[in-house]
Amino acid sequence: MGLERSRRLLVLYGSQTGTAQDAADRVGREAVRRGCPSVDVLSVDEFDARLLPSEDVVIFVVSTTGQGDMPDSMKEFWKFLLQKNISDQWLEHVHYAVFGLGDSAYQKYNFAAKKLDRRLLNIGGKPLVQKGLGDDQHRSGYEGAFDLWLSSLWNALHEKDPMLLPRSIDNLDASTQCLDSPKFEVIFHSINEMVATGTSTLSDLNCAKNLIGKVRSMSLGKSHYKRPQYLLQLITNQQLIKSDADADVRHLEFESSSSDLRYQVGDVLEVLPAQDPDAVEAFIRRANLDPDCYITVRPKVIGKHHDSSADMSTPPVKLRTFVELAMDVASASPRRYFFEVMSFFASAEHEKEKLQYFASPEGRDDLFQYNQKERRTVLEVLEDFPSVQLPFEWLVQLAPPLRTRAFSISSSPLAHPDQVHLTVKALTWTTPFKRKRSGLCSNWLAGVVPRKGVPIPAWIHGGCLAAPPPSEPLILVGPGTGCAPFRGFVEERAAQKAEGAAVAPILFFFGCRNQEKDFLYRDFWVSHAQDGGVLAAGSGGGFFAAFSRDQVHKVYVQHKMKEERKRVWRLLSGGAAVYIAGSSAKMPADVVTALEEIVAEEAGLDSEAAGRWLRRQRAGGIFIEAWS
Repeated sequence: MGLERSRRLLVLYGSQTGTAQDAADRVGREAVRRGCPSVDVLSVDEFDARLLPSEDVVIFVVSTTGQGDMPDSMKEFWKFLLQKNISDQWLEHVHYAVFGLGDSAYQKYNFAAKKLDRRLLNIGGKPLVQKGLGDDQHRSGYEGAFDLWLSSLWNALHEKDPMLLPRSIDNLDASTQCLDSPKFEVIFHSINEMVATGTSTLSDLNCAKNLIGKVRSMSLGKSHYKRPQYLLQLITNQQLIKSDADADVRHLEFESSSSDLRYQVGDVLEVLPAQDPDAVEAFIRRANLDPDCYITVRPKVIGKHHDSSADMSTPPVKLRTFVELAMDVASASPRRYFFEVMSFFASAEHEKEKLQYFASPEGRDDLFQYNQKERRTVLEVLEDFPSVQLPFEWLVQLAPPLRTRAFSISSSPLAHPDQVHLTVKALTWTTPFKRKRSGLCSNWLAGVVPRKGVPIPAWIHGGCLAAPPPSEPLILVGPGTGCAPFRGFVEERAAQKAEGAAVAPILFFFGCRNQEKDFLYRDFWVSHAQDGGVLAAGSGGGFFAAFSRDQVHKVYVQHKMKEERKRVWRLLSGGAAVYIAGSSAKMPADVVTALEEIVAEEAGLDSEAAGRWLRRQRAGGIFIEAWS
């Protein structure tokens, strides 16, 4: 083929929230421990897909996002692999393995990994082992499948090439392991040094624009860093449901200080939350650090393993600011490797033994119950093991990055040119051990006072719901906060109609528990359902609400759809696009079943033919499911 063959183990990850990256890092670490002379761990968007045939062994670790979609960082790579001019022997010399991360509660469980594995096989790739499928529903999380898959992978690699992987079976439990080198180095600068040298520093606002982009680039891949970043001011914070209801749902309106805000209906806004200052201070005290000193954090290049592309902070920043903006110390749970590294720095023997147990295969289930199930934070774990004093270099590497949270946009840019609106439910829950937990971003947003405080860093990207043309009839199904993107759809179509455009009708099915307690945007829907509105029944559209708890028998959106079967069929048979959004994993399947029943009854087909008809509509791209 004219390509020089690579003699390395290449690990490529496609990560949306960082979990796949963490798993890929583990593959790299264990390969090095087993004597692999050359390992590279890269985000997929850091690798040139054209060079794939020159690799000997490639391990893919891929998460599934949206509706069975590839992670954002992997979309260009996947698009390249789907080119028709790629032959079925293109990867004839490449050995590969795929591990997927997904959640079996969702219909398209691990679709990204399954599609990738099938495509690699179809273009000539040689599978080393059967694809592995990690499941969030497993009692040990994705690691329940990952441990077994890794064991098979090491055996297969050793058998294929003992020089690439000298040791397949090796006792790698925590008691016999050596401590790896941290991936980052931290340079500390005193305030006096900063003044004496005249070194420039980053203001907090510039940190929000520069540091966060770099952290996101390093943890999630280059594609995330390329997106425009906005600094938004919250101007409206309105509670949508009664205070005595079980939940707190907010309508939030943000305004851009500049006129460069660009989005479409159906897009997603990613918001960077602020952390609790008291928790940040407690973490800094526990780590025995000076919050007012200045630091420079930069990646180490150790051989070829995980060569990162950019400094995390240049020029120096205040340590407190770095922790606030880059390290999630009081919300996200640390990974298994955190406990392994902690075991090397525990001075109390009983703590060391407990940490070694947690990091071992035998302790995997107990660690999952203690850590992930309870959503213990970095700060809580450090407080549970007081004899551990981790160097800041390790804390930078092991603390989960402070990540943005994504929300479906609930406004139209035509109706609100310099604004973006969100519908946000403040998340709270109780852990198995009855500890109260709350979502970092949603609860922080619920408490932000309008027009006060610093601007909020935010990014916009395309969501699962493509913006429909005004001439396309729509059937929208959105219970609860799933109505958020559809509020934008209705606003957009009303604005298009006001400008004189010919618009197609919209049928919208909304669901909630109680009409009096959690009927989100009641006045908005009703106003657009009146004569002349885009939801008006007289125009072929309609608005129908299901209140599941207002009567003895529960009534859901699919029941309302069957009641309005003739309206649904009229639009469906006329080429309407169907959009489904909501937080329930079961709801979309129930809606599809209801549609199949409607098609069967109204078109006079048997259930099998109705299912085929609906599948053709979905294959044609006019049937879109998403979860908000």
